[in-house]
Amino acid sequence: MEGRLCHGCLALRRRVHELEADKQRLLQLLEAERRAGKRQAAPFSKGFLKKKRAKPGRKGGDGYGAKGHRPPPPPERIDEIHEAPLPDACPDCGGPVEETDVQQQYQVEIPRKPIHRQFNVHIGRCSECHGRLQGRHPLQTSDALGAAAAQLGPDAQAAVVELNKNAGLSHGKVSGVLGNLFGIPLTRGGVAHVVLRAGRRCQPIYQAICRSVRRSAWVVPDETGWRVGGLLAWLHGFVAAKATAYVIDPTRSHEPAERLLSLDYSGTLIHDGWAPYDRFVCARHQQCNQHILRRCDELLQSATRAAVRFPRRVAALLRQGLALRDRYAAGEVSAHGLAVARARLQHCLEQTVYPSKTDAANERLAQHLWQHINQFFTFLHVPGVDATNWRAELAMRFGVILRKVWGGNRTWAGADAQAVLMSIWRTCWQRRVNALDFVSDRLRRRAIPAALPP
Repeated sequence: MEGRLCHGCLALRRRVHELEADKQRLLQLLEAERRAGKRQAAPFSKGFLKKKRAKPGRKGGDGYGAKGHRPPPPPERIDEIHEAPLPDACPDCGGPVEETDVQQQYQVEIPRKPIHRQFNVHIGRCSECHGRLQGRHPLQTSDALGAAAAQLGPDAQAAVVELNKNAGLSHGKVSGVLGNLFGIPLTRGGVAHVVLRAGRRCQPIYQAICRSVRRSAWVVPDETGWRVGGLLAWLHGFVAAKATAYVIDPTRSHEPAERLLSLDYSGTLIHDGWAPYDRFVCARHQQCNQHILRRCDELLQSATRAAVRFPRRVAALLRQGLALRDRYAAGEVSAHGLAVARARLQHCLEQTVYPSKTDAANERLAQHLWQHINQFFTFLHVPGVDATNWRAELAMRFGVILRKVWGGNRTWAGADAQAVLMSIWRTCWQRRVNALDFVSDRLRRRAIPAALPP
């Protein structure tokens, strides 16, 4: 009987019930992780649906954003006018038809007939030095003649790069798109040749992008796995305000960051706490708050009893810092009030992290926090600095999508072209420049200037 048990037995029984509940909860978490690992078709599933979901579609009202209909083109852009006449008789009863009105409908179409150009290249010789001279039209992308005289135009080459490096189509699918839509025959090898050539031609622009990132006041670095020839490699990304540089390297070491930024970089690095970034001693560091918040949430899922206090406290302090930033941006807190609240938050974080923790997982987090104790509220010191590395995460997603589609690169020459062209496309996106037109214009020039998109 429950009443005949001593106090110690009752405590043990309660402890057994607690452990059984923890066991069941952990088993459910383990099973969920196992299922998520096997869910290849939907790797980004958010779990169970909400019971009260928002109504799909756009919100009502006149003030909600741009309207969804396509606006009609201006009269000067109308290329063709076609009449849609009435039938001679009513299709239902056969009676006569009387016209009452004429309405307009507009349609935009793609030209599927390719343009075939012939360049009559004039060749001569200098009467003084007897050197060979050859004419060059602005639309030409190469001086090759003879067997290599039949080429793709600059827009077609830029479209190949767009489809492969931005849209993520494989070489075979790019070949199919050109053949099916425009009737342009091109093999997979031809697609690869176009991409490699564009990568070589755009090297000066890539070097200018790297210099722009190096001179930026803040840089957000990150890295993810890559494949070159089926072997493991790493894609490193460096995001600045108006430029993004990608580097594909065999290792996940500090060398790519040091080559691109150099160890004397004195700006602000916003990163996820990876140890090699600590080598940049001249830089100001901002640790990603979201990584720590996510880590605290993971600890709270398995922590019991008093072990929940530390991750809760750390998460609360970081969220207070984010709220303080928003209040200061809204004008609710003065500069002096920001400085006082910032110092108080820093002191509270130090007092929370410093004592040793009995829980092993909490102690590992505490050691990481103490090692970078002055790098979590940098965004409250330097205006314009983000509290998270979301810019680098977004830039990495651009590469991860391509990796998921066709797995990486087959050769290191392809990897170099990959880094160059991805950097140009991403930088054009940041600067609101059409990358297709930008690359097409550069491919027409004999010597491509080291100039970034305006």
